[in-house]
Amino acid sequence: MDEKGDGNGMLKTIREGSAEILVADHVFYNPVQEFNRDLSICVLTTFSRIFQREKEEERKRKDPSYAGPNGEASLQTGVKHEDGLRILEALSATGLRSIRYAKEIPGVKEIIANDLSKSAVESIEKNVKHNNIEHLITPSFNDAMTLMYMSTKPDKRFTAIDLDPYGHPTRFLDGAVQSIEDGGLLLITATDMAVLAGNSPEACYVKYGSVPLKTKACHEFALRILLRCIETTATRYGRYIKPLLSISADFYIRVFVRVYTGQYACKKSSSKQSMVFQCTGCEAFTLQPLGVLKPNPTEANPQQIKFGTPTGPFVGSRCEHCNHQHHMGGPIWSAPMHDEQFLTELMHTVEQEETKRLTTIRRIYGTLAVIGEELHDVPLYYTLDRMCGILKLESIGMLKLRSALLHEGYRVSYSHACRTSIKTDAPVGVLWDILRCWHRIHPVKEERFLEGVPLTAILSKQPEKEYNIEDIHPEANPPSRKESLSRFPENPAAHWGPGTRAMQMLSDNKMLKSTQNQNKRKQKREQKERTDTDAEENDVKAEAGNSPERKVPKTVNTEG
Repeated sequence: MDEKGDGNGMLKTIREGSAEILVADHVFYNPVQEFNRDLSICVLTTFSRIFQREKEEERKRKDPSYAGPNGEASLQTGVKHEDGLRILEALSATGLRSIRYAKEIPGVKEIIANDLSKSAVESIEKNVKHNNIEHLITPSFNDAMTLMYMSTKPDKRFTAIDLDPYGHPTRFLDGAVQSIEDGGLLLITATDMAVLAGNSPEACYVKYGSVPLKTKACHEFALRILLRCIETTATRYGRYIKPLLSISADFYIRVFVRVYTGQYACKKSSSKQSMVFQCTGCEAFTLQPLGVLKPNPTEANPQQIKFGTPTGPFVGSRCEHCNHQHHMGGPIWSAPMHDEQFLTELMHTVEQEETKRLTTIRRIYGTLAVIGEELHDVPLYYTLDRMCGILKLESIGMLKLRSALLHEGYRVSYSHACRTSIKTDAPVGVLWDILRCWHRIHPVKEERFLEGVPLTAILSKQPEKEYNIEDIHPEANPPSRKESLSRFPENPAAHWGPGTRAMQMLSDNKMLKSTQNQNKRKQKREQKERTDTDAEENDVKAEAGNSPERKVPKTVNTEG
């Protein structure tokens, strides 16, 4: 990072990917989000090729004699393509993301780099000229929602819309689902993880229309809340979503979804959403869909289905495993969060030579490898450390637990959101049974067996069968682990995170409130101790008649 003078003061030069931007102190730039930007470039590159391929197939359907050039093969970066992507970056800040899109994504027609801050738009204009891509990027000074509402006509819609706000994105979703063209791509980030992860259920319901649960699977739960929120916003306008990729990374979640139009497909939406019951004791969860699809074949339409309402609840008033009550959360998106065909093409993009220059490519490859191994039809997951912690049990090896499940014919995988995750189609009762067998080998201390705790209720029962724990199954160790890929990276920097917009002025300098508030409690405690010490000293002086706070005037005797 370099600094250079400007008519308005010192500017910092930031280089990322193919872009070089000049930023002042008042314009927000977060280097931790480079992984987000790199991944978005890979996704949009893959989507651009798919988009061109679909356009050519559509032309051939309309005109069987069409034999035009292969548009997918002719895509280039930095060149304007009249049939290419029209991208909106609604909250552009420095313009870095838009500039990188223009220089690194093939098949772009136009990019609208919008921001509501006048100084940010001036920065965008300056950086666009600095990078010589005025032919691809149009800076826009507008409210993001107003701009999207003004672009709802079919000829003004965008092929891709990138929403990366500070906090929750829900206020932008209504405009986004209306201004995206049919089959277009939404790239949406949410950084308010404390709300989505269950710390403030009432706030999450206000923002997203769902109640989160405090669970070890909170990051996937958050993804599914966001997907459900996008889906319900889209269905109001006869549109529905198809998730391509959904990731939890660092301090945020990010989803990539395509939006289609179709009234009949919208009717299936209720079958893709579920309420979640979670035991307050052993934390076992049960999903109950809002709607069900039943086959109803006829001679005229053998594929016909009937929409139904499920009977329930799917759980009793007490947990069958530990006799505790349940919390109810949701609704959440319970259909797959990733598209397997798209993931295959995305991995092909990541493996190409021109993509290998990305700084975070190793992490992208590792994350996508784990996502590719996930059980996409199994919502949520348990964690090994939490299950053993509930039972106060010595931890079983992950490979041993996975092997026991595989030997019984169940499927099991990791989740990219947690290094100790257990995503499986086995009932939770099977997991408890395996841990009961482990308890025989590594018994829990007798004093742990207290009345009313989940441990007592679960471990007091005998396992229903013997499980093969010791023999490691050939598929227990997944390829991503065997190859030592970067699956669960460490924090990118000290004191990292989403940051804060709040600034504190100190004389002529600005300071982040997060910096100012570091060790705030410790400072308050030390200040209180000093105050108490001063008070004690004053009391001692007052008793000696030497109080510095109150001097008693001498009395003059005026009587004879």
